Amino acid sequence: MKTFDHITYETPAEHVARIVLNRVQTRNSQDTHFLYELNDAFDIAAQDDHIKVIVLAANGPHFSSGHDLRERNGVEALRNHKTVGTWCGFACAGAEAQMSREKELYLGLSERWRNIPKPTIAAVQGRCIMGGLMLIWPCDIIIASEDAQFVDHAVSFGVGGVEYFAHPWEMGARKAKEFLFTGEWMSAAEAHRLGMINHVVPLDQLQEAALAMAKKIATKPLFALKLAKESVNAMEDVQGRTNAMQTSFALHQLAHTHNLKLFNMLMDPSGLPPETARTIGLNPDQKR
Repeated sequence: MKTFDHITYETPAEHVARIVLNRVQTRNSQDTHFLYELNDAFDIAAQDDHIKVIVLAANGPHFSSGHDLRERNGVEALRNHKTVGTWCGFACAGAEAQMSREKELYLGLSERWRNIPKPTIAAVQGRCIMGGLMLIWPCDIIIASEDAQFVDHAVSFGVGGVEYFAHPWEMGARKAKEFLFTGEWMSAAEAHRLGMINHVVPLDQLQEAALAMAKKIATKPLFALKLAKESVNAMEDVQGRTNAMQTSFALHQLAHTHNLKLFNMLMDPSGLPPETARTIGLNPDQKR
């Protein structure tokens, strides 16, 4: 079994794999190495014919604080991993390198996980911020603890939304607009009401509830589970999900280029509270 630095891989029940985010010191923030480790763990479970269901969980008080904005050598870090997509140009000039990296790491990996031909269950506690959504939204079922909260602050950063733009399919068009425009936190109760998550449970019952769901699903034939998942995914894609997501990704890259020209950075610092901007190394005094 492969060993990981920031991920643990378990088989807590017959036919069930559990992948646990374990970068607790950074609230499970996601740098390049972390994301490729997570992808390797998903591959292990996907390619094991004994495994029928995959649970994605996280250690620590929060599921994920999103992209690790402190990573400064992301393109260089890509060279230490075998890429899984066919995109290239990671070291090219202009907008190409940034777009290539995000197409591989963010949109590419999340879409890859969404299409794993086995049921996946996310068990979410605490805060799930921006890039954290790109870990749970590809999953088929989401179970959250009562303290769970969700947010996409991308508009405050001068960008239209996270790269895996599933918002309208997860919460409906009008709520997606409110979620993005305001950048406010969404509670587990509200997410459940909107259909973004399946169940809300007390924090001390979260892992038990996710495992119980996985065991129930694992009693079904694997091939039938694969067919059911692909059928539902196909319905979303026929509705235009894939094309809309590609358009949103292109607009995301336009925002990066726009911000680079105006602020010499990928984000617009003017929409952030000063303390937040300073925390991630931005100059809050740079205004339009």
